[in-house]
Amino acid sequence: MLEPLAAEQIYRACSGEGFDFTTTEGLESLDLLYGHDRARDALSFGTAIRSDGFNLYVLGDPGHGRHDLVEQFLAQRAAAEDTPGDWAYRYNFDDPTSPRYLALPAGMGRQLVADLTQLVDELRAAIPALLESEEYQNRLQDLNQAMGERQRDAIEAIRREAREQDILLVSTPNGFTFAPVDGKADSDAMMSPEDFRALPKADKERIEATVEILQRKLTQAIRQMPLLARELRQQVDTLNAEMLTTAIGAPLTELEERYQQQPAVLEHLAACRQAVLSHAAAFLAENPELSPEAVFSRFQVNLLVDNAEAKGAPVVYQDLPSHQHLVGRTEHHVHNGTLVTDFSLIRAGALHRANGGYLVLDVRGLLTQPGAWETLKRVLRAGQIRTESLEQAYGLISTVSLEPEPIPLDVKVVLLGERLFYYLLCEHDPEFLELFKVQADLEDTLDRDPANQALYARMIATLARDAGLQPLDRGGVAAVIERASRLASDQRKLTARQRELRDLLREAQHWAMEAGATTIGREHVETAIEQQLRRASRLRERSHEAIHRGIVMIATQGEAVGQVNGLSVLSLGDFAFGQPSRITATARPGSGQLVDIEREARMGGRIHTKGVMIIARYLANRYAPDTTLSLSASLAFEQSYGGVDGDSASVAEICALVSAISKVPLKQAFAVTGSVNQRGEVQAVGGVNEKIEGFFDVCAARGEVDGHAVLLPASNVEHLMLKQAVRAAVEAGRFRIYAIHHVDDALTLLTGLEPSELEQRVTRRLAAFSAVVKAARADDDSAAAAAPSSEEADDEQ
Repeated sequence: MLEPLAAEQIYRACSGEGFDFTTTEGLESLDLLYGHDRARDALSFGTAIRSDGFNLYVLGDPGHGRHDLVEQFLAQRAAAEDTPGDWAYRYNFDDPTSPRYLALPAGMGRQLVADLTQLVDELRAAIPALLESEEYQNRLQDLNQAMGERQRDAIEAIRREAREQDILLVSTPNGFTFAPVDGKADSDAMMSPEDFRALPKADKERIEATVEILQRKLTQAIRQMPLLARELRQQVDTLNAEMLTTAIGAPLTELEERYQQQPAVLEHLAACRQAVLSHAAAFLAENPELSPEAVFSRFQVNLLVDNAEAKGAPVVYQDLPSHQHLVGRTEHHVHNGTLVTDFSLIRAGALHRANGGYLVLDVRGLLTQPGAWETLKRVLRAGQIRTESLEQAYGLISTVSLEPEPIPLDVKVVLLGERLFYYLLCEHDPEFLELFKVQADLEDTLDRDPANQALYARMIATLARDAGLQPLDRGGVAAVIERASRLASDQRKLTARQRELRDLLREAQHWAMEAGATTIGREHVETAIEQQLRRASRLRERSHEAIHRGIVMIATQGEAVGQVNGLSVLSLGDFAFGQPSRITATARPGSGQLVDIEREARMGGRIHTKGVMIIARYLANRYAPDTTLSLSASLAFEQSYGGVDGDSASVAEICALVSAISKVPLKQAFAVTGSVNQRGEVQAVGGVNEKIEGFFDVCAARGEVDGHAVLLPASNVEHLMLKQAVRAAVEAGRFRIYAIHHVDDALTLLTGLEPSELEQRVTRRLAAFSAVVKAARADDDSAAAAAPSSEEADDEQ
């Protein structure tokens, strides 16, 4: 007969006496990647190799605290790397719709902005002052006066020539006209029309011919006026250029000397110089469409990334990785009812800020943002950042917009995500492995041994210190380690998911402060655990209440044929609890059919269906190895209204079937869990702690703990980390837990019969079934022989 497990077998305690510290305050901090050696090596390799496509994907559950782990590693590595330069956009004087980028050493961008601002301030004051100076006004007046004299001289020459021929050049509101001189009167008087008509024909013809010649000369002189005006404008432009060159020469020359090692900056300064000279009219208030401020606005640069205060390479985490948050955006403002933009409204994205360093992204967020995943792949393939809207990228708009010059990209992208997303991307996106060649797979659990427990204590101290919590004493650390084993569901393992530990420590801190303690002790940790479970246990209590009230039928006393208590686990969010389920079986003569009612009702999963098929083969091989199994049986989870999956009820189902066949009752004070193979060997299952505690709670609610027991696979014993109430009942001998290796062990405990005796009863019952089936077949054959054939019946008719 199997012996129940001892109390020390169902829980691995941590006394804390082996620790060489009083509180965690004196413990050194520990690298949070402790225990994740494989992932650390992958991160080291992925961040060191500079070849294209060797970006990283960190695999792990959210509970790992992936962001904190990766951020700490990257921060340490980035601190030893070179600081990247600044990035800015400048006005493109040749094509304003395509701003040009400036790549500058770290800190120079901020200095350039200040220098250009100072330059504009100087020119804003110097140019108007120069254009209003007495020298400029005198020279401009000389030019205008000289040009006016040339225009007057041209007219006066024609006037004198006309006067020599007794013709007057007269100015009128509509221009100039010629008229003959009145010889009778004053020499400057015009001849009246009557006198002109009275002149001899020869005189009139002479005067008209002379006027025609003079008119042609006057017309030619007037036609020269625009040329003279153009010449004047050229002379004024030359004067303006000379004066403006004087105004901007010194400050621009100073800047050119300061940035002589930056060709792109020198090119921009040269363009600024030419812009001032080309738009002199803007400073003379002669061009209402272009103001001086509009000219000066083109001098400044738009500093996208300023690394003046950075130390090492940047590590950027983008929590909302949308398209525009990755590649930046171009903003607009309203002017005269129209949306307008320019180079100064270009805004940096996460890729700009991370250029030369590391960009950390959550895969789930990346995949849920429209176009973001394709944008990231396009940027990594091209090796440059193209700032454009989604509408531009996909050709959905045709309006004129900016097309900034793409910025060269040198970044290492680190994706954080669950393993499921990694394998789905590998399967469905052929480009994924071309761009993310390095996987860093975080461990789910760590080995629990004395050396690791000491390191785990340092990790607990680090988590508490980083969160600004009180130190823990030995008992508090021991309680956290025990909880870590429970979270790992393994006495030999510790959970590597740091988020749950952080939350536990924060809650324990709360209860320590409530108690006025200066350190976090075992009692505070245990209180935090109890409160965590209590907050999440409403549905568990309602489920167990339904069993206690008899709404859900679970027998925990007496014996019954073909009925056994199976154990299941319900998971709701991050909380799981166990509860017993009644499994029943029926058996009658038949043709070897085992009906899985859950499957027939389409409520059973594929794994459960496989388990039932294994049960059928096991029964046939065990009890009818050389003959046909004359059996018609059925299995059902009673009062199961959801889906049923998994094979952890296989042992219980076999026991129910054997009981139904042999008519031997099973003890209802026992509950069973375990998978089985075709040889009847019991295999490990999951959730054993929750299953045992669920059955224990149901029994305790009924006041029936004494004499009750749970049967579980022997290979699951090292996974037991049961709660205190169960341990106390086991230690007192009131509640028992048995580790079984074979189905026969379970049947022996449930029936009280030896395997050989039980096998005989099953064999006899199956033989009786076989006899019934054979008799039924013989009767059917006799009836068929006695019945006339169809041809004989036709003959009789």
